[in-house]
Amino acid sequence: MRRVIGSMLLAACALAQAAPQRGLHAEPIVFAFDSLHGIAAWLRSNGREGYVGADVADAMGIARGEDEQVLPAWQRGFRSHEVLRIAQILTDESKDFILFMVQQPDDQVYFYLSTPLGGLHKAFVSIPSKNLVLPLERAEAELRFREEVLYWKDRSESR
Repeated sequence: MRRVIGSMLLAACALAQAAPQRGLHAEPIVFAFDSLHGIAAWLRSNGREGYVGADVADAMGIARGEDEQVLPAWQRGFRSHEVLRIAQILTDESKDFILFMVQQPDDQVYFYLSTPLGGLHKAFVSIPSKNLVLPLERAEAELRFREEVLYWKDRSESR
């Protein structure tokens, strides 16, 4: 599963570097500080070992050293009704973010970069079959991000 996830993230985020950034230039979308903080704490204590690749980190604006090809992360992933959801947080707590990824069966992969204190910072959709990456408009990003937060909040509280 790690290889599939890593490949999807690398491919989609490599494309994201070329995508124009619009839609979330305004202030970050803040949603339920307690929920995001709780999800981050849950990933730290219940996550599985994983990584964020350099391409993904660069596309999402996550700082890394030039020699860091992967950033160690705690992650969890769940599949339900052909939808794969993954949440990651770096093991380095000084880089405090939560990365959510949602792979839909219709060949769309959604990415959301957020922080527990600041909310959503970046959101885009990748359509691998069309070699296309598009930023989400603010309203759509906020709606979909809220859905992910509620999903992961429920997961973190039930396990």
